[in-house]
Amino acid sequence: MLRRDLFTASLAAAAIPALPRPALAQGAAPAATPAAAAATRRVHALSLLGEPALPADFTHYPWVNPDAPKGGEVAQTALGSFDSFNPFILRGTPAVGIGLLFDTLLSDSPDEASAAYGHLAGVIELPADNRWCAFELREGVRWHDGRPITTEDVAWTFRTLLEHGHPRYRNYYGDVAEAVAETPRRVVFRFRTDENRELAQILGQLPVLPKHWWEGRDFAQPNLEVPLGSGPYRLERFEAGRSAVFRRVPDYWARDLPTMRGTRNVDVIRYEYFRDATVAFEAFKAGQTDFRQENVARNWATAYDFPAVRRGWVKRDELRHELPAGMQGFAMNLRRPVFADARTREALGLVFDFEWMNRNLFFDSYARTTSYFANSDFAATGLPEGREKEILEGFRDKLPARLFTEPFRLPVTDGSGNNRNETRRALDLLREAGWVVRDRRLVNAQGQPLSFEILLSDATFERIALPYVQSLARLGVEARVRTVDLAQYQVRMDHFDYDMTVELFGQSLSPGNEQRDFWTSAKAAQPGSRNTIGITDPVVDALVELVVAAPNREELTARTRALDRVLSWGFFVVPHWHSRAFRIAWWDKFGRPERNPRYNIGFETWWIDPAREAALAEARRSPA
Repeated sequence: MLRRDLFTASLAAAAIPALPRPALAQGAAPAATPAAAAATRRVHALSLLGEPALPADFTHYPWVNPDAPKGGEVAQTALGSFDSFNPFILRGTPAVGIGLLFDTLLSDSPDEASAAYGHLAGVIELPADNRWCAFELREGVRWHDGRPITTEDVAWTFRTLLEHGHPRYRNYYGDVAEAVAETPRRVVFRFRTDENRELAQILGQLPVLPKHWWEGRDFAQPNLEVPLGSGPYRLERFEAGRSAVFRRVPDYWARDLPTMRGTRNVDVIRYEYFRDATVAFEAFKAGQTDFRQENVARNWATAYDFPAVRRGWVKRDELRHELPAGMQGFAMNLRRPVFADARTREALGLVFDFEWMNRNLFFDSYARTTSYFANSDFAATGLPEGREKEILEGFRDKLPARLFTEPFRLPVTDGSGNNRNETRRALDLLREAGWVVRDRRLVNAQGQPLSFEILLSDATFERIALPYVQSLARLGVEARVRTVDLAQYQVRMDHFDYDMTVELFGQSLSPGNEQRDFWTSAKAAQPGSRNTIGITDPVVDALVELVVAAPNREELTARTRALDRVLSWGFFVVPHWHSRAFRIAWWDKFGRPERNPRYNIGFETWWIDPAREAALAEARRSPA
């Protein structure tokens, strides 16, 4: 249903000023060598919000149990199928969990808004001119075959991902000119610009791959050969498209690092694949899987009254989080002529009755999403003012006049299902856009009907799409729903072969380089990009570059709000809703830390509690 899946350097021991990040300089020459640059800072962690919270000598993340026992097995759910163990390319459907095999230079903290701590790299070097960064690998880092991880692996990975990997890597790292392995433990990344302050941190997210293993293999092809990794787990066995079993590496090189202590405690992680979400839930109820994140409000409200819950064998919890919600909604493909006019797009959104759905389908458990950066400080509200307005004034002649005079608001109904006022407004807009009612159908001047398909990959969403189709039919719009399997859906989305679909544009706590892939003209025709909508707007392009080049948090906030406001007034999606909590259920065999991190469930910090597991097994053997 929803597709796929950040950063100012600070010194560990003393405060340092934020690194600069104003305007982008595309095509700038690579920086001078580090030796010619000003004095560097050597740090243990990076943050876009000043100082990282944890000092250089921290022993473990504060939300984990550093003494959590290791052992046991957990079965988890995966939907669809898989045909590849290469998650780094456009082709193929990679197995869930394959990322457990790989390490990154830094480890993102799910308890801080924008912080990452040294993992493969123990030290990060940062120059005053922000034209490069360097990572110094820890001693003893090694692959599962025992060979050392070197900076040649890092540099080779970077080059390979940009040349042969998924297009998202070229988008994400577009401002990085080159990677050079200066010594076996020191790798330098040189930048095309000094005005992109998050580059060092997003380079820390780079998965490092073994050059020696990939030599002689075609990186660009999906395959089911078990890859060599360095991470906390190995792929032990699999049944293609049906299951994958990962076993913890007992002598994992990073097992005692501060970034790993108290995490990855389960010996065996088994992913069981199900074609259908309903079947997957039944499997959980039967105890075939152990943990579930519930994303269907109706299930959470009504479906957890099965015997295992009543007997106390299955537990439930809602974990409040502070994550940005991003934007989920019915996205329109602007490559289709039917959606070319903004008045048409606005009209299609007016008849989406969220209040009725929330009352009748969702048990009033959701909040309406009104921003592409919902649930964050980056969401535009009210009228533009201050620095945001100043930015937008530079584009006034290219923006709708209403953007400056009206707050962006979505329609609000009484929830009765009688949405006459918005239906009348929608019809007026459609007439302005050139549509007329003929034989109870909306047609254009050429007699072509206003007709499109809503593409889904999960039948669960049909109960939302079908009422929307009925509302559209009252306007004279011919909409139909088509549900396909996940593999077919992925291929169609990668090639923009859809009219309307459910899309999610997830946002980070510090918007930056990923915005290029979401919204810019250069990505609209690039297969596999996240600009699935097909936005080609010079104003959006310019605002995205301003966001990427924001020199500080205050400026980032103003620039992102300006981008949000322009996107909202484009009416590119029919916004859905979001939840401010994780809903989870599990069979009572686990131990948990006292708290979860602020921005994550933290399931990787749970462990199998032998006493609970034994008690659960005994209870399930006993007669009811």
